[in-house]
Amino acid sequence: MISKIIKKMVGFSNGNIHDINHFLKVYAYAKTIGETENLDSKTMFILETSAIIHDISCPLCREKYGNTKGTLQEKESAPLVLEFLKEFNLEDEIEKRILYLIEHHHTYNNIEGLDYQILIEADFLVNADEENYSKDKIKEFKNKIFKTKAGTTLLDTIYKLK
Repeated sequence: MISKIIKKMVGFSNGNIHDINHFLKVYAYAKTIGETENLDSKTMFILETSAIIHDISCPLCREKYGNTKGTLQEKESAPLVLEFLKEFNLEDEIEKRILYLIEHHHTYNNIEGLDYQILIEADFLVNADEENYSKDKIKEFKNKIFKTKAGTTLLDTIYKLK
């Protein structure tokens, strides 16, 4: 089913190469961290799906507000996520968790659950490169937010923090 979700999200992205590359990179990091941290299959599915569609509201935010600030993404995502997931007939509990993660993926306090933690870490790994964050900003985020061993190791290795 993950392949179908990816295919649908590529179509939803309407040829925006940046958006497609972004969600594929976040998905790859999330999958890598989740597998390394030994997530169970249900949590892994929630994480992978959330990573694929986490920025689903970006096109709408660009059109409506002229930017994709995290608070706007979180505000606008619910109806888009629910409509996107409809055809997959997911269990209510799974759909609600995916929606919650997407509605909070720019909220860095009160992170509850390994799926939420990993989504934040995977998105940051990609954003740090795409936004050309300074080494100091990366270190600060690492010290405040990163918790998983796998995510921290990737961050340290990619950005040569050790």
